Amino acid sequence: MTISRRQTLQALAAAALVPSFGARAQAGYPDRPVSLVVGYSAGGAVDAVARTLGQSLSSSLGQPFVIDNKPGAGTNIAVKYVIDAKPDGHTLLLAANALAANMALYKPQPFDAEKDLVAVSLVGRVPVVIAANAAAPYGSIKDLVAAAKAKPNSVAYASPGNGSTPHMAAELFARAAGIDLMHVPYRGGAQAITDVIGGQVPVLAMNALEVKPQVASGKLKVLAVLSPQRSPIFPDVPTIAESGFSGFEASVWYAVMAPARTPMPIVEKLHAEVQKALATPQVRERMTAVGGEVIPGNRDMVVALLRSERQRYDKLVREANIKPD
Repeated sequence: MTISRRQTLQALAAAALVPSFGARAQAGYPDRPVSLVVGYSAGGAVDAVARTLGQSLSSSLGQPFVIDNKPGAGTNIAVKYVIDAKPDGHTLLLAANALAANMALYKPQPFDAEKDLVAVSLVGRVPVVIAANAAAPYGSIKDLVAAAKAKPNSVAYASPGNGSTPHMAAELFARAAGIDLMHVPYRGGAQAITDVIGGQVPVLAMNALEVKPQVASGKLKVLAVLSPQRSPIFPDVPTIAESGFSGFEASVWYAVMAPARTPMPIVEKLHAEVQKALATPQVRERMTAVGGEVIPGNRDMVVALLRSERQRYDKLVREANIKPD
């Protein structure tokens, strides 16, 4: 055997004994606190889901998962922060529908989520609801549709803002129903809810979690949940399909994302840990308590969802000429 051949074989044998970078990264991950970035203010639905998930991951991975709220620019500030972060698994994003919608909504396109981020895991979803002031003359979605058809653009509804998930959901619903509604955008859900309770606007599009306290107190009534199944927190409220619009749904979905180029062993480890968390009674109970449901599954589900939602929102934004706040 020649010296060069012997040296080559020795080098290959030595390399086989050395773990790959990805394997070493996975074995030592995480080695410090992990930042779970949320593009919304503390106290909202996405923040509640992030804290539920973060608490479980902290316990299973032995490092704190710190919720880092970075609201602004329709969540674009948070998304860009994670895209620019070091791709080592210590900075993650809990994304919602805005991740898909903003690629159609903002010009120039602020990012390409399918290239700039990598999917870790789908987490769950919370349905959008159509609610109304308790004294509003609508007892059901059918009543609302009848009023809107009788006098187009006369029924006003509030949302957390132009391009928000509830706004997009309401526009999708209006198209499915063949009606024109008057959109009244607010800068956040709290003021929108306050004005609907006060009677300034009769109808509200919002995620189920945000309206739960006001529905419980009798200040708001939910006309329909825009989800395939009834909501566990509003079991007596019909779905949009039961209200006559089969095949239509709109929910706020949540997914964990990481910067592109994050080592795949770390991504796979995170995926496995999120799946374990979603299977625990504690996480399931807390998600149900805020009106949501967990959605376990593989990473391809996130990729497919992001792509389909991006296409759906792109079509809606163009046809309805929706502009961001």
